[in-house]
Amino acid sequence: MSISAIEKLFTVFNETAQILQEELSITYLDALAETGENLFQDTVLQEELSEITVKRLEKSYKQIYLEKYNNEEIRKAYQLAILKGMKENVQPNHQMTPDAVGMLFAYLVNKFIKAPSFKILDPAVGSGNLLTTVLNLQPNKTIHATGIDIDDLLIRLAFVNANLQSHPIQFFNQDSLQPLFIDPQDAVICDLPVGYYPDDVRAAEYEIKAKSGHSYAHHLFIEQSTRYLKPGGYMFLLIPNGLFESDQASQLHDFIKKHLFVQGVLQLPLSMFKNKNSAKSIFILQKKGEDLKPPKKALLADLPALTNSAALNNIFRKIETWINENK
Repeated sequence: MSISAIEKLFTVFNETAQILQEELSITYLDALAETGENLFQDTVLQEELSEITVKRLEKSYKQIYLEKYNNEEIRKAYQLAILKGMKENVQPNHQMTPDAVGMLFAYLVNKFIKAPSFKILDPAVGSGNLLTTVLNLQPNKTIHATGIDIDDLLIRLAFVNANLQSHPIQFFNQDSLQPLFIDPQDAVICDLPVGYYPDDVRAAEYEIKAKSGHSYAHHLFIEQSTRYLKPGGYMFLLIPNGLFESDQASQLHDFIKKHLFVQGVLQLPLSMFKNKNSAKSIFILQKKGEDLKPPKKALLADLPALTNSAALNNIFRKIETWINENK
């Protein structure tokens, strides 16, 4: 993949977003969503802009033809611009799943789900980076994707992201722990939002609710994902390594035992994280169903540094062998 193609796209996203940010007195991320929409619609949509500004934008847009770029080039350039905007305006819920993790998710979805057509949900879709990474790396499959997020700016960025990559994703701007109006899914992917869920009335409707005080949102996301998964469907979750060490871990453990099969836990290399406490793993679960059996033993692996291709290939061979033995 050509780096210059990504740089060229990023430059246009960035320069035009800065023009709109200044002219409309909005944040960089809002401006990025606006400029992405302009590129997709192939016209300048903001009516309040001066003629000179419109000409400046059109001149920039003419430097690129989206049709010439593949989805991964578009995704990576747009992602770089989003990351720039997030650094300027830091918010706790504005965290992007690292690219290397997205690639691992895509690999696992590809290995576990062999059907040529399936439905996939990301209930904390954010700017859509994880979901579009997974979609881009599923060759020759028809995928019906849904993304949900409570943050209206992030869902707007995700919508533009999907349009630019020609992914017909259905988006909902809502609290994912409220009832969802979606069909049962074959797969759920999620970088779990970690923390307390403030709505105790809604949390009380969940099996995993806390015995007292606020329930953990990341626990409730696991239960909610289970509700909307077909029997036999898979869940691929990015979890904190201390998931089962909290004061509410027993409820979560009981819920998983009752409704799900643990397929595997892949611990990400500690070198990816600031410290041991922020380290994460990929948790693979399958919803129980008629005639389904748990794996003979769960797939457990500590992933090496993602730059160590020889060690990574060994792990991938181990995963392949495990899948062949357990499917």
